[in-house]
Amino acid sequence: MNFAEPKETTEDKESVDILSMLGTDNRQELRLVGIYGEVSEEKCAEAVYGLYALHQTGQGEVLTDPEDENSERVKVYEPIDFVISTTGGLAVEMFSVYDVVRELRSETPVHTKGIGKVMSAGVLLLASGEKGRRKIGRYCRVMIHGVVAGTHGHIADVENEFAETKYTQKMYIKALAEETDMTEKYIKKLMDKKTNIYLDAEEAVNLGIADIII
Repeated sequence: MNFAEPKETTEDKESVDILSMLGTDNRQELRLVGIYGEVSEEKCAEAVYGLYALHQTGQGEVLTDPEDENSERVKVYEPIDFVISTTGGLAVEMFSVYDVVRELRSETPVHTKGIGKVMSAGVLLLASGEKGRRKIGRYCRVMIHGVVAGTHGHIADVENEFAETKYTQKMYIKALAEETDMTEKYIKKLMDKKTNIYLDAEEAVNLGIADIII
């Protein structure tokens, strides 16, 4: 993720000239954020701050009638590209990113892209993107499984942590069903196998986890 202004090169000048010849001076800006590797507190913090920053810097205004300079101006937001490649990680941190995507996507389109591996906590993040714009690499592997947890101590603590784990899995199943073509019953059936369920890109698209194979 890079928010710095790139230095202008000869190639950049040539690009500007070409755009001018085409009758436009718009330049595509890099609006990219992602999680590559473990879904950890640090990486999720970077993703959250990046999403908020790109949301703010992507604001603009357009005329409701482009041919009438006096027509009403409405606020628009440039989309954000969110790249995901992970074997999973902390469920609570994943939910923090998911909630931010949910908050922003009503105004800013979030285009998710899964590459390499999208597993465990990463599956919901891939599915959370704008429907029709969620991409997945042809050779990307997707994996779904139940929430994994472990604890020790007094029996009351163990029972309390077990209840929390069950609640976390319940939330995950509900959210994944809302974002995909899978039902809660179907997802529970997968998790009841108590093993890792691997999918290829085509299967992920068929289940509504992604839309486009790249």
